[in-house]
Amino acid sequence: MPIVIGATRENDFTNPIGMLGDCHHRIVRFLKVLVTLATEERGGFLAEPRRTLLATSLRYFREAAPKHTADEEESLFPRLRRLEVPGLEAVLARIDSLEQDHLCADRSHAEVDGLGQLWLADGRLSPEQALRLLTLLSQLTDLYRHHIGVEDTEVFPCAQAVLSPADRQAIGAEMASRRGLGLAKSQDIPVRTDAAP
Repeated sequence: MPIVIGATRENDFTNPIGMLGDCHHRIVRFLKVLVTLATEERGGFLAEPRRTLLATSLRYFREAAPKHTADEEESLFPRLRRLEVPGLEAVLARIDSLEQDHLCADRSHAEVDGLGQLWLADGRLSPEQALRLLTLLSQLTDLYRHHIGVEDTEVFPCAQAVLSPADRQAIGAEMASRRGLGLAKSQDIPVRTDAAP
């Protein structure tokens, strides 16, 4: 990914809640690419730069996005559920709905990926397939607009406020581990755990 001068620096594993928000920006960006391609090309022939955009965006949702879901469902949400903090009930109720959103998104992304792979392999989609792709991407856009809004404005600020530093550190370590990284204890710098000694 190119470096943009003056761009806001993304968070690292020492601020895992911030990293989850950064991931939302990538979800929106890659989804927008898919929507643009599906809308403008309508399943037609893709020139090489657009084929690359399609393949890259599909790969993001196939490989990286599931890690984000695991970060929330396996690391963040269980820790919030264990807390006994007054006023947390409303956020916990939202979490149940967010997990249902994840299931819906996963199903839609599987179908989008199948159509996208077909488009890459055959060079074209039928009009029915192109319409189905547009429909799925429209549904995902609506789902993410609501889902990300709830997480960014309610769940993540709550998590920043109520989770202990030890909880945040553990979440960061788990997120790093999902990506094949470990955290060096003395500096909290991500390091490859599969690297040769």
